[in-house]
Amino acid sequence: MEAQEQRLIHPELKALVADASRALARLDRARLQELALSCQALNRDLHLLTPDDRKQLASEAEEAQADMAVFARVLDATRANLRVMNRLRVMRAGQLEYSERQARGGATPGSEGGHGDH
Repeated sequence: MEAQEQRLIHPELKALVADASRALARLDRARLQELALSCQALNRDLHLLTPDDRKQLASEAEEAQADMAVFARVLDATRANLRVMNRLRVMRAGQLEYSERQARGGATPGSEGGHGDH
Protein backbone atom coordinates (compact mmCIF):
# COMPACT_ATOMS: atom_id res chain seq x y z
CA MET A 1 0.00 0.00 0.00
CA GLU A 2 2.82 2.42 0.87
CA ALA A 3 4.56 1.73 -2.44
CA GLN A 4 1.34 2.59 -4.28
CA GLU A 5 1.04 5.85 -2.32
CA GLN A 6 4.67 6.67 -3.20
CA ARG A 7 3.86 6.18 -6.89
CA LEU A 8 1.02 8.68 -6.57
CA ILE A 9 3.36 11.21 -4.98
CA HIS A 10 6.24 10.48 -7.37
CA PRO A 11 4.79 9.04 -10.57
CA GLU A 12 7.03 6.73 -12.54
CA LEU A 13 9.46 8.87 -14.51
CA LYS A 14 8.68 7.13 -17.80
CA ALA A 15 4.97 7.86 -17.40
CA LEU A 16 5.72 11.47 -16.47
CA VAL A 17 7.83 11.97 -19.61
CA ALA A 18 5.20 10.31 -21.81
CA ASP A 19 2.50 12.49 -20.28
CA ALA A 20 4.62 15.58 -20.87
CA SER A 21 5.08 14.61 -24.53
CA ARG A 22 1.32 14.19 -24.99
CA ALA A 23 0.59 17.49 -23.23
CA LEU A 24 3.13 19.28 -25.40
CA ALA A 25 1.69 17.74 -28.55
CA ARG A 26 -1.76 19.01 -27.50
CA LEU A 27 -0.25 22.29 -26.31
CA ASP A 28 -1.95 21.64 -22.96
CA ARG A 29 -0.44 24.51 -21.01
CA ALA A 30 -2.09 23.70 -17.69
CA ARG A 31 -0.94 20.07 -17.76
CA LEU A 32 2.58 21.07 -18.77
CA GLN A 33 2.72 23.43 -15.78
CA GLU A 34 1.53 20.64 -13.47
CA LEU A 35 4.19 18.31 -14.84
CA ALA A 36 6.87 20.97 -14.45
CA LEU A 37 5.89 21.35 -10.79
CA SER A 38 6.07 17.56 -10.36
CA CYS A 39 9.57 17.53 -11.82
CA GLN A 40 10.64 20.40 -9.57
CA ALA A 41 9.29 18.57 -6.51
CA LEU A 42 11.07 15.39 -7.57
CA ASN A 43 14.37 17.23 -7.97
CA ARG A 44 13.90 19.20 -4.77
CA ASP A 45 13.27 16.04 -2.74
CA LEU A 46 16.18 14.01 -4.12
CA HIS A 47 18.24 14.57 -1.00
CA LEU A 48 15.43 13.05 1.09
CA LEU A 49 15.45 9.73 -0.78
CA THR A 50 16.75 6.60 0.86
CA PRO A 51 19.45 4.64 -0.95
CA ASP A 52 16.81 2.13 -2.09
CA ASP A 53 14.61 4.97 -3.39
CA ARG A 54 17.61 6.42 -5.25
CA LYS A 55 18.28 3.03 -6.82
CA GLN A 56 14.63 2.77 -7.88
CA LEU A 57 14.69 6.28 -9.35
CA ALA A 58 17.91 5.51 -11.23
CA SER A 59 16.25 2.42 -12.67
CA GLU A 60 13.20 4.48 -13.71
CA ALA A 61 15.47 7.07 -15.32
CA GLU A 62 17.23 4.36 -17.30
CA GLU A 63 13.88 2.93 -18.44
CA ALA A 64 12.67 6.41 -19.43
CA GLN A 65 15.82 7.30 -21.40
CA ALA A 66 14.25 6.59 -24.83
CA ASP A 67 11.09 8.48 -23.90
CA MET A 68 13.16 11.44 -22.71
CA ALA A 69 15.01 11.46 -26.04
CA VAL A 70 11.68 11.55 -27.89
CA PHE A 71 10.47 14.33 -25.60
CA ALA A 72 13.65 16.30 -26.30
CA ARG A 73 13.00 16.00 -30.05
CA VAL A 74 9.39 17.11 -29.54
CA LEU A 75 10.64 20.12 -27.56
CA ASP A 76 13.12 21.00 -30.32
CA ALA A 77 10.41 20.74 -32.99
CA THR A 78 8.07 22.83 -30.86
CA ARG A 79 10.73 25.52 -30.44
CA ALA A 80 11.31 25.53 -34.20
CA ASN A 81 7.58 25.80 -34.86
CA LEU A 82 7.30 28.64 -32.38
CA ARG A 83 10.09 30.53 -34.13
CA VAL A 84 8.27 30.10 -37.47
CA MET A 85 4.95 31.20 -35.97
CA ASN A 86 6.58 34.28 -34.45
CA ARG A 87 8.19 35.18 -37.79
CA LEU A 88 4.85 34.76 -39.54
CA ARG A 89 3.19 36.94 -36.91
CA VAL A 90 5.78 39.67 -37.50
CA MET A 91 5.35 39.37 -41.25
CA ARG A 92 1.56 39.48 -40.95
CA ALA A 93 1.77 42.55 -38.71
CA GLY A 94 3.89 44.22 -41.38
CA GLN A 95 1.36 43.30 -44.07
CA LEU A 96 -1.51 44.59 -41.98
CA GLU A 97 0.34 47.84 -41.47
CA TYR A 98 0.99 48.02 -45.22
CA SER A 99 -2.69 47.30 -45.99
CA GLU A 100 -3.84 50.02 -43.58
CA ARG A 101 -1.53 52.53 -45.31
CA GLN A 102 -3.02 51.53 -48.67
CA ALA A 103 -6.56 51.91 -47.32
CA ARG A 104 -5.74 55.43 -46.13
CA GLY A 105 -4.48 56.30 -49.60
CA GLY A 106 -0.79 56.11 -48.81
CA ALA A 107 1.83 55.42 -51.43
CA THR A 108 2.71 51.85 -52.22
CA PRO A 109 6.20 50.63 -53.01
CA GLY A 110 6.89 50.99 -56.72
CA SER A 111 4.35 53.72 -57.25
CA GLU A 112 5.06 57.39 -57.00
CA GLY A 113 2.48 59.02 -54.84
CA GLY A 114 0.07 56.20 -55.43
CA HIS A 115 -1.33 57.68 -58.70
CA GLY A 116 -0.12 54.92 -60.98
CA ASP A 117 0.10 57.09 -64.09
CA HIS A 118 3.89 57.28 -64.32
